[in-house]
Amino acid sequence: MKPFFSIIVPCCDVEPYVRECLDSVLNQPFTDWECLIGVETSKDKTEEIAREYAAKDSRFKVFTGPRSGSCSVPRNTGIDMAEGEYVIFLDGDDLIVEGCLQRLHDKIAARPGADLYPCAYESFGDLKPDENPVTDNYKLDCPPEMSGDEATLLITEVGELMPDPRLQLTIFAHRFLCENGLKMIPGLRCQDAEFSPRALYRAKRVVPLHEIYYRYRKRLGAIQTSKKSIDHFYDDFAIIFHSLLSFHATVSLEKGFDRRISATWAKTWISKILFDWFYPSHIDRVSRQRRAETLKSMFADGFETLNVIDASNSFARRIAVKWMRIFIMHPALRWFSETFFRLYFAMVSARRSLRHRARNAVSTCR
Repeated sequence: MKPFFSIIVPCCDVEPYVRECLDSVLNQPFTDWECLIGVETSKDKTEEIAREYAAKDSRFKVFTGPRSGSCSVPRNTGIDMAEGEYVIFLDGDDLIVEGCLQRLHDKIAARPGADLYPCAYESFGDLKPDENPVTDNYKLDCPPEMSGDEATLLITEVGELMPDPRLQLTIFAHRFLCENGLKMIPGLRCQDAEFSPRALYRAKRVVPLHEIYYRYRKRLGAIQTSKKSIDHFYDDFAIIFHSLLSFHATVSLEKGFDRRISATWAKTWISKILFDWFYPSHIDRVSRQRRAETLKSMFADGFETLNVIDASNSFARRIAVKWMRIFIMHPALRWFSETFFRLYFAMVSARRSLRHRARNAVSTCR
């Protein structure tokens, strides 16, 4: 009989944390699960510990592979190996909350058959804690059920530029992942940013659970906080946005495509590109050459996919995109383009400040 959950745990050099991670699964009162531990070649005892758990409980299964630079490969392999009805992605240095599997099971059983069940997480660890450590994919007052289109249109409401649902915050129907051939780009960090928008758009039924089930450890030495992250960031995000813009150009031609989605993706994706490559502190911190090289790689096959989504941009972002093109195509004018973006982001900041004051004034009147 198939287990209800398949929990996929990519691991590499996480010896200090992996026992706590696997114990958080093993100690769940709900027992109908399998845990697929994907260990990439480690310099510590990560694999030894994983095999220890597999030896004492057959629900743990270990598979190995060479270092690939990210969680993508073991997650993809885990999807292929999974036998459960629903897939949970759990990183080897993170945890799931005590008793959460039973609560997740009960909530899914109450609304069965959805493709995605977005949830929530709480952060903890060595780094400065968030002011609000709990993050939900969707607001509590969102609809109890949505289509992928409807859920996509709500992604800007969570107040972040990157698309949701985040990978670790979402329970996926295994059937859905397989039917749509949904996989992650090997070696790519921040896989969520590329994978999640495609998965969300392809979903026919999305049921937000608002269940806090995941504990995300913020620590020094993790992929996202390593010293190499800045260098890899621009390479990886060039790949991410090249893929996403190509995806939009393809699906926007499909029959019944909702044009509002183009505007939503433009707001999140293009704003993120402009921010990461041209925000004043990023201009000061990262060399002009580095930013130019990665933008060129993002648009190595031309601006066709950018043109498709740019048509749905706001007027201000369309002007900003023109200056980004100037930065890419005209080296002698790059300094002038950067001057434009310093003014652009100063105006964006001023406008946000005015909106914030207006909201506070309304709240005070109430």
